Amino acid sequence: MVEIAGEPGAGKTQLACWLAEQAGRRGLPVIWARAPRSGEGPFLVFRDAAGRTGAAEASEASDPAAWYELIRQRAAGGVLLVDELHRADPSSLELALRLIRSLSPSAPSSSPSSPSPFVLVLAHRPRQSPPALLEALDLGVRTAGIVRVEAGPMDVAAVAALLDRWRRPVPVVGYGAGAPDAAMAPADALPGGTGASAAVLHAASKGLPGYLRLLVTAGFDAGLWPDRAGGDEDCLLREAAPLLAELGALSGPARAAARAAAVLGGTFRPADAARIAGLGARDGLAACAELVRADLVRPAGHGQRLAFRHPVVGQVAHADCELPFLLDAHRRALRMAAERGAPAVERARHAEHLVHTDGAAAARVLAEGAAEAVTRAPAIAARWLRLALDALPARGREVEERAAWELAHCRALIASGHLREARALAHDLLAEGGPRPADPRPAGRAGGGGARLTPRLLLRAYAVCADAERLLCRYEEAEAIARTGMALLPRPLPAVLSPEATELIYEYGLVHVLRGTHDRIRPLLREAARARTEAGPSASAALGVLIAFCDVFSGDIARGAPEVTRCAALVDALPDGVAGHTPDVLALLGCAELYLERFPDARRHLQRGLDAATGGAQKHIRAHQLLGLTMIDQWAGRLDGAERRAAEAEELARAVGAPDVVTLATAMRAMTLVWARGRRYAGEAVALAARAVDVAALGRGWWATSAISLLAHAQLLGGDATGCLRTLLDGGGGAGLPQVQPAFRPSLLALMATAALAGGDAGDAERLLADAEADAGRLGLPLQWACVHRAGAQLRSARGEHAGALELFERAAEGFRGGGLPVQHAWTLIAAAPATAVVRGPGAALDVLARAESLARSCGAALAVEEAERVRRRLSADTGPGLGAHPSAAPRVADRPSSDPRAVDLWSALSEREREVADLAAAGLRSRQIAERLFLSHRTVDSHLGSAYRKLGVSSRTALARALGPAVPG
Repeated sequence: MVEIAGEPGAGKTQLACWLAEQAGRRGLPVIWARAPRSGEGPFLVFRDAAGRTGAAEASEASDPAAWYELIRQRAAGGVLLVDELHRADPSSLELALRLIRSLSPSAPSSSPSSPSPFVLVLAHRPRQSPPALLEALDLGVRTAGIVRVEAGPMDVAAVAALLDRWRRPVPVVGYGAGAPDAAMAPADALPGGTGASAAVLHAASKGLPGYLRLLVTAGFDAGLWPDRAGGDEDCLLREAAPLLAELGALSGPARAAARAAAVLGGTFRPADAARIAGLGARDGLAACAELVRADLVRPAGHGQRLAFRHPVVGQVAHADCELPFLLDAHRRALRMAAERGAPAVERARHAEHLVHTDGAAAARVLAEGAAEAVTRAPAIAARWLRLALDALPARGREVEERAAWELAHCRALIASGHLREARALAHDLLAEGGPRPADPRPAGRAGGGGARLTPRLLLRAYAVCADAERLLCRYEEAEAIARTGMALLPRPLPAVLSPEATELIYEYGLVHVLRGTHDRIRPLLREAARARTEAGPSASAALGVLIAFCDVFSGDIARGAPEVTRCAALVDALPDGVAGHTPDVLALLGCAELYLERFPDARRHLQRGLDAATGGAQKHIRAHQLLGLTMIDQWAGRLDGAERRAAEAEELARAVGAPDVVTLATAMRAMTLVWARGRRYAGEAVALAARAVDVAALGRGWWATSAISLLAHAQLLGGDATGCLRTLLDGGGGAGLPQVQPAFRPSLLALMATAALAGGDAGDAERLLADAEADAGRLGLPLQWACVHRAGAQLRSARGEHAGALELFERAAEGFRGGGLPVQHAWTLIAAAPATAVVRGPGAALDVLARAESLARSCGAALAVEEAERVRRRLSADTGPGLGAHPSAAPRVADRPSSDPRAVDLWSALSEREREVADLAAAGLRSRQIAERLFLSHRTVDSHLGSAYRKLGVSSRTALARALGPAVPG
């Protein structure tokens, strides 16, 4: 005997079908029995299983013993599957109990003439099963060897596999006589479909396959959940046939109460459901009690409130209602909510069903509800505003109100990730900007109807339009639009700023931040901060955070650090709902703290913003916050988390159409992969980052320069020192890296110094290191100094100054350790091992390597583990006083230049294009000159040149010319 127990939708019937399939493959007969939802007479569950003749004979006697023998004979040597046993009539339940008890050790043994054994499978819902059945099954599991299979929730991986299976059509196959129709095609392709991730669908469905299938069929939209499953109610109803049958089996009052509960939505009070359904108090309570017994609704929280067992159950019940009932029920519910002073969001859920009958009144409720919902559920807010705009007259006194709603609609679209639609609507509004006669276009058209923007609304329209352009990474257009709006403000700015003026100034500042032109905007922002704003404390905090971010980004740490501390206190005091109205604030504050190396604070604020951006809200800002957390995770040695967050940020950025964010997310993921997967994967990871950076224009702004610095770092770790230098010089604006973030400039100059040293140019390395030290001194940030100390130690080690090198290595290692950067700490210890061997002996060096390897393994940093082993082998091979004196024993950032004549023999290994590029490079041409000569892109030239370097075993143009001189064709 096998018991299959589980929640509704857990897949009990599917498991029974799988058992039937396995039995059929072994040639065993399979008989199905299923508890009907209605019918009269005894032994209803087993009538089909008994066969027409046998059932008639047994029915005449109505003898449980006769039915027991009949079922045993029919099932002998095969499999009997009993589904939905929790619905069994009393006589069927008694027969099932006889079968269960027959397995008891104390049961009488069967006579030799008894039928052959068989497999009995009982599927039921424990919540609805009678106590006698539960007791008998529990006893059988403990004493009689009943196999209990609990159909519980799936994990995310199983949900992903099931979604993939549903996308592949499979022929419909039967599983034996009486198999339930719902189980006939477990893998057939679903109508509808959804772009939601498996993780999102897993959370929405609670991991239960029945609900998952309903959500996917309805075209699941995370932005609308749990308000509704998706936009395809017809497909939802077709797929929900078993659930509709459950609802149909209820008594009349209970069906009415279920529909009323579906209208109320969420949790509800039985008295409210009774009132909506038109039932008296006593009848209403009895109806709700029937719904609880049927497990369609369950107690929810305190206060005797109820809720559907899963939100999609209520949505199916709502979709099944007739239109007249829906209109009347939602009208009653809206009236009840207004009497109770319910939040606008609750009232708007009813008003949206009345917008075509109650017109302007419903529209105003929708607009009010959208203002409340936009932070947490922007897609719902956008839908409500669209409905409100369709219902509101486009002329008369409503024109100004309509314009305000249009702008709110654009904001909701931006927040829900529909950036292009928001941009188009905002441009339409700006086209309507001046006072003009009413436009004859239909009222339903966005921006139409002659919307007249007041001066204040015009400022907001410029801010909204610039916001959409900025988030689409169209910075030139965003800056031009915001600048045009700024021209409408008096200068100097007034002592009191309107909310609209404050919003425009903040947006103008954000545009400059993303363009990397912080210094241009700082005076204006400080002037705005001195004024008083009517926008409230959240707007003041937002301006303060933006100013502090600009200071820190620009390297003005003395001014920016205390401002970040002050702003953090202001933001921490804001409720999530208030802070959510300016969603960039938490991301900007977290990034400013990240630049200041305040990683716990940065993580706290970025995670708070991420937690607030739920249900599809603020996808663009969510991507920004994920990138900040990716960097923190990478530095903190949480490489798995960093890779996962970077991939999610990349996916979100692609979804909203933000190419520069995609570039940075891809570069971050590539950098993580270099550390996590080791040198074998370094080439692929560098290529991934290079492809991402290829689409970003050099000097484009913060996103591009950040991605380029990550590519350079990955190139150096992968062994391409020349590529690292070339990437930073080109992407950073030339010598001194004027276009990179000043807060990170010391570490990037130190990176260049390390690359120059690896290429054999100690003089260039020394010059770069001097610049890095000067910048680090101005900033005073410990981790920037740690990077500079490590590069300085490598330079001293190359000169043979091992004692001085070891001192700097140890200062760098302690800086990384204190800053909570275990991977960089391990990498620095590995670099210090050769100097340690010279100064303190081989044993001390091996101890340092062991510590480094342990750190690296705990983080999953395969590259550092490999490097520790390589340096250990090198040190073990060296003997005598020269131990550790080889510069190549430091972490290998590039192969050393070689003048070995054998390198010229590799000329034939180059492709024709690589030979052309290498020939011109050896002749002294720069990459851009080669690109112009061969009509190639600059990046393509670099790619061919890097490939040639690797094949020839060189890392600089000088070494290339030396290696290929005799072999270059004349």
